[in-house]
Amino acid sequence: MTESIIAALITGGLTLMGVLAANNKQQAITDTKLDELTREVREHNDFARRVPVVEEQIKVMNHRISDLEEYHK
Repeated sequence: MTESIIAALITGGLTLMGVLAANNKQQAITDTKLDELTREVREHNDFARRVPVVEEQIKVMNHRISDLEEYHK
């Protein structure tokens, strides 16, 4: 009876160590993916912040071009 209990404890301990090792590896992968996603979101936010500025500059340039076209008619 005690041999089966010892075998079960050893098996359970080895299983627990395997699960913990796999969990640590998976956590590292998740952290890496999360860091990459965070970087991409920051890049997108920077782009989204700059687009209205570029749109305004294009609007001004179009207005100036229109003024020059009218001037040369």
